[in-house]
Amino acid sequence: MITGPKYKIARRLGPSVFDKTQTQKFAMRSSSGDVKKKKRAGSDFGLQLLEKQRARFTYGLGEKQFKNLVEKVQSKKNTDINEALVQALETRLDNTIYRLGFASTRQAARQMVNHGHIDVNGKRNTIPSFSVKMGDIVSIRENSKKKPLFKDIEEKLKEQKIPSWLALNKDKKEAKVQGLPKIPANELSFDVFQIFQYYNR
Repeated sequence: MITGPKYKIARRLGPSVFDKTQTQKFAMRSSSGDVKKKKRAGSDFGLQLLEKQRARFTYGLGEKQFKNLVEKVQSKKNTDINEALVQALETRLDNTIYRLGFASTRQAARQMVNHGHIDVNGKRNTIPSFSVKMGDIVSIRENSKKKPLFKDIEEKLKEQKIPSWLALNKDKKEAKVQGLPKIPANELSFDVFQIFQYYNR
């Protein structure tokens, strides 16, 4: 049986918010329309809240942390804030580790960073919210490569689809940030515009 807080959240917000709910088993159980029933049809606030929660849970951010990030993006001048918010979320170090396939979930990637297994430009970085930038080298620490945590890493990397803004050297277990994330709106699991509407109400 599918139970637990994460499954309840996913039934409300959609299966894409957690990696473990992006399964056929979960989809079949949720096909009765639970998510649709819980959307507050006709309520602008309800829609905005839903999209904000989807983004927040997808990237594993707390409410205050997510709000501060949105406000920081909004304060930028001459910037497409919709694109800037996605880039700010995607370039977090924990998400970068997840995108590279070093960890199977963002939560696991966050723990990996917290526990000191990741280097940025040759120096240990234990801050999951650290924002990587163009030219940065992200790698698994040399002393960590032989730990049980990474015993199957080579097989996992063979199947991992690496986004174009990252260039991965599978042999060295390191990647270079070679651009900025570009994710089409139709590939996102949330509506960025509605998120800003929520905080601007």
